[in-house]
Order: sequence, then structure tokens, then C-alpha cells
Amino acid sequence: MLGIFTMRYDLEDRTLEFAKEVIGFIKTIPKTMANIEIAKQAIRSATSIGANYIEANECLSKKDFVMRIKICRKESKETTYWLKLAELRNEDGEKKRELLIEEASQLTKIFSSIVERSK
Repeated sequence: MLGIFTMRYDLEDRTLEFAKEVIGFIKTIPKTMANIEIAKQAIRSATSIGANYIEANECLSKKDFVMRIKICRKESKETTYWLKLAELRNEDGEKKRELLIEEASQLTKIFSSIVERSK
């Protein structure tokens, strides 16, 4: 399942797959009051990464492009935050979470690199 992150993907595809994996992970966590709110935020930020990347690719100006990429970076950092807050009850969930956090970290680095190269 989470092996998809070891494959090379176009960034639009990679962010889409990441969002799908986060949604799948969220479906497996305990439905506590805290997790329900955390789940909403995690899904919102994870899905925003790819949506903003698509918008960045359609931008008419370099300034708008860089702004959208910065939003992608911000959302990937935020997704990491929400994933870390989720309450888990088993080791499998913890392993999945760690893989998702690692992918979010990689996406953050990629978007940071794009911002730097765009200056």
C-alpha cells in the first residue's frame, strides 16, 4: 500500500497519491472526539497540496507560481502536524503514520527547492 512513495512520480500524481493515502489512513484511526477534528484538518491540508500544485502549474506569472508553491510547502508541513496529533491504538497505524510523515517531509523539501530555484 504505502510502497507507492518509493516509485518515481510526476509531482501532480505524487501529491494525488499522497492525498489518497492520507484519506485511507484517516479512515483507520479511532473515532475519538479529538481524532474527528484532526482527521478533518489532515484531509483538508493533504488534499490542498495537490490542488495548489495544479494551480501553480496554470499560473500566468512567476510571482503567482511561487506563491502557490509556498502554499504547497505550508500545507505539507501542516499535514505533518495533524498526522503527528492523531491518536493511534496499534503498531500498524504507527508505521503507516511514519511513512506518511516521511512523504510529507519529502514533499516539503521538494517545494522548498522549487521556491529556491525560482528566485
